[in-house]
Amino acid sequence: MPLPQPALIPQPQRCTVLEGAAFTLTKDTVIHASGALAPSAQQLASRLRAGTGWALPVVADPAPGAGGGSRIEFRLAPPALPGPEAYNLQVDATRVTITASAPAGAFYAGQTFLQLLPPAIFDIFPRAELKWTAPAVAIEDAPRFRWRGVMIDSARLFQTTGYLKRFIDVMAQHKLNVLHWHLVDDQGWRIEIKKYPRLTEVGGKRRETVRGHRINLLGGDGVPVEGYYTQEEIRDLVAYAAARHIQILPEIEMPGHAQAAVAAYPELGILPQAREVSCMWGIHETLFNTKPATFAFLQDVLTEVIALFPFEYLHIGGDEAVKKQWKEDPATQAHMKALGLPDEEHLQSWFIRQIEAFLQTQGRRMVGWDEILEGGLAKSATVMSWRGIEGAIAAAKLGNDAIMCPNPFVYFDYFQSGSPDHEPLSIGGNLPLAKVHSYEPIPAELTPGQAGCIVGVQGQLWTEYTPTANRLDYMAFPRTCALAEVAWCPRERPAFPDFLGRLRTHLRRLDVQDVRYRAPLEYLPAPDGAGTLNA
Repeated sequence: MPLPQPALIPQPQRCTVLEGAAFTLTKDTVIHASGALAPSAQQLASRLRAGTGWALPVVADPAPGAGGGSRIEFRLAPPALPGPEAYNLQVDATRVTITASAPAGAFYAGQTFLQLLPPAIFDIFPRAELKWTAPAVAIEDAPRFRWRGVMIDSARLFQTTGYLKRFIDVMAQHKLNVLHWHLVDDQGWRIEIKKYPRLTEVGGKRRETVRGHRINLLGGDGVPVEGYYTQEEIRDLVAYAAARHIQILPEIEMPGHAQAAVAAYPELGILPQAREVSCMWGIHETLFNTKPATFAFLQDVLTEVIALFPFEYLHIGGDEAVKKQWKEDPATQAHMKALGLPDEEHLQSWFIRQIEAFLQTQGRRMVGWDEILEGGLAKSATVMSWRGIEGAIAAAKLGNDAIMCPNPFVYFDYFQSGSPDHEPLSIGGNLPLAKVHSYEPIPAELTPGQAGCIVGVQGQLWTEYTPTANRLDYMAFPRTCALAEVAWCPRERPAFPDFLGRLRTHLRRLDVQDVRYRAPLEYLPAPDGAGTLNA
């Protein structure tokens, strides 16, 4: 009879459970690492120390033939492993051996080893009284996609940096590697720009928030909302994420979703009198104008943003830019005709290309939502396909990279069942856990060559109807667990029932970290057929 598989999420490419005694972590266990893999060893040691309360030192590689008790060894592999995020993990009775050709792979091996231990290893309190055992296994693993992301909207709901760090920790445990940070929108500007302080002094505050769903027109709640991230806080968060092999992708919206910016600096807009920072959700008409001074402003802003975020990509939005103001503004129409452009869609494409050219001079690659295809796609742009999969197909056929973000499958602000009266208020739609897990990111319409342009997949956490951090957890998990499986595992990954079996144990890991997930009771009845999953 085959030995039971460990409950690992995402499931490794190959995992063989071995005959033999389990590995036992003790207070005398030593971690061996040096050189490039030492930081990954320190990350693992830090988590093990927090969970056990033991010293667990990290020392240089032992001399050949050195004896001793149980140990965890990090070994630098030749470049034969399939990429910098690949790793091998071997566990036997006395030794854990982690082999990787780069720090990222060694880090992910450490995350897998943590999941082999009891879930309490993720507790914030040390548990020295517990027995810390891991089954004997041989694992060979590497990701399917290089971009495995989650987007968090901080423009509508302002999260603390403490919460974001906890979210980054949980992302890393799932081997996700991009946090797309939506920092500005019509309802708030959340990033400090020193040259333009009114962006946060004015744009970072809104008078109130709509009550209930916006379609019901129930008015505002009368509660002011404000907050922004200082540049010092951002640098700290970026470094925290980088230590966990997560890049942070900042999004600075243009030419639409600009109402907070224009409220702060009315000369950037088109109307004689700027509208206030919006207190309503939905698509707005406020656009940046196309004057040289506005592009100078945007370049100044992006220069400060680039200095804070070392990621080679920068997101410029580009979505939902209603062209009404451009169409009705004589100066914009005259400018469009002077440029020889036939319509406002081509004017937006021209606008985006100006920004793309600037980003290229700064060594950055531009990312935008799939509306940037309209009027012609910038040559080096990466498209996030959110309105279904068509944007990604069009981009890939042009030879541009694309990231799969389609709202039917990875929009985590949707309801999680077909019974909205059983769920907290959401924007709409129905995205149950099974549908997330079923998603195949490579469109069937693409040739093998075009499929290579699909560089990854990403889930979206829009926060219009997510007023608290606990609610954000509820919307994110366990759907993000399923997303991690889609992003990491080969196309022929384990079926949904297998995922659910592993999820039962995995949810215990989230419990000890106070992640307030939605318990998927419709899939996971209690073992005796009664009670609740957490009973």
